[in-house]
Amino acid sequence: MRCLLALTLIAVTNLTVSPAHAQRNRAVVPGTGTKIDYVGDDFEDEGWNFVHNHPKSSREQDERLRSPRGMATNGRWNEGPERGQPDQIQVVDTPAGGLPGSEKALLLRTLRSGIPGYNSRDVQQDDLIANLPNRLGGSIPVGETPSFTVRVFLPPAEQWENRSGPHFGIRGSATTITTEVKSRGLFGSRSETTNEPYWPGMWIHFRSETSRKTEKDSAYIAIRGDHMGRDYRVKEIEQFGWWTFGMSFTGDGSVHYYAKPGVEDLTAADHLDSKYPYSYHARSFRTFFFNSCNFNDGRSWSTPFVIDDPALFVVNSRRVESIVARRKASDEKRIAAKKQMEEKRAAAKQRAQEKWAAAKARQQQSRQQGAAQQQQTANGRGNSRTR
Repeated sequence: MRCLLALTLIAVTNLTVSPAHAQRNRAVVPGTGTKIDYVGDDFEDEGWNFVHNHPKSSREQDERLRSPRGMATNGRWNEGPERGQPDQIQVVDTPAGGLPGSEKALLLRTLRSGIPGYNSRDVQQDDLIANLPNRLGGSIPVGETPSFTVRVFLPPAEQWENRSGPHFGIRGSATTITTEVKSRGLFGSRSETTNEPYWPGMWIHFRSETSRKTEKDSAYIAIRGDHMGRDYRVKEIEQFGWWTFGMSFTGDGSVHYYAKPGVEDLTAADHLDSKYPYSYHARSFRTFFFNSCNFNDGRSWSTPFVIDDPALFVVNSRRVESIVARRKASDEKRIAAKKQMEEKRAAAKQRAQEKWAAAKARQQQSRQQGAAQQQQTANGRGNSRTR
């Protein structure tokens, strides 16, 4: 009997699944579901432009939100309130080996990170943020299983900023619910529930051969973060060039991280890890963004990374697709109204010009007639004198 009980306990024990393994089983490959074209970009528009609106915001460092914030003219990207946007945001020819059919991509690089006008002489970062909250009118519940993907071009080692540490971030913005117990003195305590934002993601770290105990240039991917929010290394970058990154957010509140060399779509084999960063369980996905990091001394440009085809996907997409349909219809009405107004203004301007031209012609004709009459009068006087 004891032997049978022991065997039963062993069987049950072997069937127990660890939380990390359970998270891994629930992981969803980024790019699964419906692509939401209303968010993201391919950078192929010839008129693509970013208006910087300097000086940058630096609320994270000095509580200064400097409006108006920088914004892409297509409305898809913006400067964040916490930190400024990279100094160089420029559409460039797609580096070799990029996505098939891609002709343009976006170069991200910064020089004056941190507080405007102040060289802090430490590592600072600037952000380019997908304008998802404004485009969709809010965040996406994790129960709808949102994810995003992006292709990132890692330049040759000799083009990296000569510094060991984080150089580029691929990040998501999420919220959770936190409860804090506050004392009420003699009247006991009360609980306050708040929406708490947090920013999990992946960092590309560089090891410079000029650093101590480093034999050659290399790079690796670190995840933010573990249950304490600490960064940890997950994958060596054995080749530079194009990489594909992605993150997904699932209904259990966990975050899933994926990466692979090349530009092919992500698969289950590219799963790096799944975590509850800071021990938070995500409730909603707000947006995704990219960090450019440099040593803020006013001279050191950050490493020139190029991104292409950042895209949003949603598995349970019915609600989001409905929002997008309404937004597109509203956009079309606004564009039509704007076009109609421009046509009215052009027609009014044309009528004004025609009216002015007619008045000028009448004025010119009147002057000519007056001159002719004066000439006739002068001629009549001359004739009377000769008589």
